[in-house]
Amino acid sequence: MTVIQEASTAACCAPLTCEPLGTDDAAELAPLFKALGDPVRLRLVSLIACHPDGEVCVCDLTGAFEQSPATISHHLKVLREAGLIESERRGTWIYYRASPAALARVSALMGSGHADRAHRLR
Repeated sequence: MTVIQEASTAACCAPLTCEPLGTDDAAELAPLFKALGDPVRLRLVSLIACHPDGEVCVCDLTGAFEQSPATISHHLKVLREAGLIESERRGTWIYYRASPAALARVSALMGSGHADRAHRLR
């Protein structure tokens, strides 16, 4: 998944491998990681963020899963409440798009240096 990083968002916190996460940042980021902790929700964010149009109708998401449309709607609600995705109603359909700021924040936290450090720790 490609994440658009905005300079102001990426500068908000240092990657986990550079310095310990502060209490306020941990409290702010925990709901994002909790929402992403479910495989279906993680796939939904990926499908939405990677969609060529930058947004996708809920009608196009439900067919990608074996869960009922109601279950997919619940997962989308959790992601929306966590701030990872945004939605817009158009007639009877809801269109979803990734929140660039939230994904950039998560990406910045997991960012630069983590692969190098993980490799050195092996």
